[in-house]
Amino acid sequence: MNDAKTKRSILVVDDEKANIIALTSILSSQYRVLALRDSRDTVKAAEDNMPDIILLDILMPEMDGFEVITALKSNDKTRFIPVIFITGLDNIEAEEKGLMLGAVDYITKPFHAAIVLLRIKNQVKIMERDSIEHDLNEVLLLKEELIAAKEQAEQSNRVKSEFLSRMSHEMLTPMNAIIGMVQIARMYPDRQKESFDDIDHSSRQLLTLINNVLDVSGMEYGTMRLVHEEFPFKSMIRTVLNEAMRYANMKDQKINSNVDPMIPEDLIGDEKMLYKVTSNLLANAIKYSPDNGEIKFEARLIDEDKNSATLKFVVSDNGIGISKEQQKTLFTFFEQVDGSNTRKQGGIGIGLALSKRIIEMMHGSIWVESELGKGAKFTFTCTLQKAF
Repeated sequence: MNDAKTKRSILVVDDEKANIIALTSILSSQYRVLALRDSRDTVKAAEDNMPDIILLDILMPEMDGFEVITALKSNDKTRFIPVIFITGLDNIEAEEKGLMLGAVDYITKPFHAAIVLLRIKNQVKIMERDSIEHDLNEVLLLKEELIAAKEQAEQSNRVKSEFLSRMSHEMLTPMNAIIGMVQIARMYPDRQKESFDDIDHSSRQLLTLINNVLDVSGMEYGTMRLVHEEFPFKSMIRTVLNEAMRYANMKDQKINSNVDPMIPEDLIGDEKMLYKVTSNLLANAIKYSPDNGEIKFEARLIDEDKNSATLKFVVSDNGIGISKEQQKTLFTFFEQVDGSNTRKQGGIGIGLALSKRIIEMMHGSIWVESELGKGAKFTFTCTLQKAF
């Protein structure tokens, strides 16, 4: 501790020159001592030098010690510097007041060198202990953050690995169907209509998959933008429902629809993206509902003004349902209720997450209400401009 750069620094604030000389003589061999006789300059001197400890006289003419410590503790930069009062008072009330204001100890006059050094030494030990505890807490916190980051990275790698596996599986399925149906159509002319229907279905499946992946890529890199063009809303909804009914008929399912007649015939927005979200929710309802199941679709006008219309869509089914735990990651990219390739249902885990992003870009929100074995109800809102 003999190196001046490594010595602890002590700021002595006392209006009596004799006290400063005495304390400097006692402390200077072990500490770097800064002295100040005008108590009004204490806060600035503390800010400029950031001493390790402040020795502060109580009785001073300009500002007494109680006023000075109050100012120090009110300053964000100096509030944590330990303050030891210097006093010749034999007064319990004054001592209690000082401790309540934040003083850590007292040194009484006349000074006894050994006592002064021991009180300073004890305070330094407390500071070093607190510093070690702080450093230990920082290390423990860093360790926790590293563990959490490692777990997050491992989870991310697992999810992406599962996604790539699902992606290859989901792309191969329609491709194999297309190739197989082409061969059947060539070999059996009488089965060409059936084959072409299957080819059409599989081609659309593959196209939807590719478009979804491209849209996700566009969102991740910030290149996807909504298009604001006038489109026939009710005509678009009829197209969505007709397409969904084709797939529902394959499972002998019914789709009951209810479209609010108050919704304007023409609106301004991104028809393609709204079609994508609505189609995706209907496709999921069909996928996760049993044969002979029932799907309900509803579109309602819930608010409007002169320029815009806010719509609410509801798609509900009587399928397998979704647990509360599964709902937590339902709108997360690359997550699925069942992510394995042996699952009964297909998909790559981006449809709902993509739908959520699109709906948010349309100033709306999407949510689900569901219980295992009791079906699911997906609801979303969006705001579109009115066409004039």
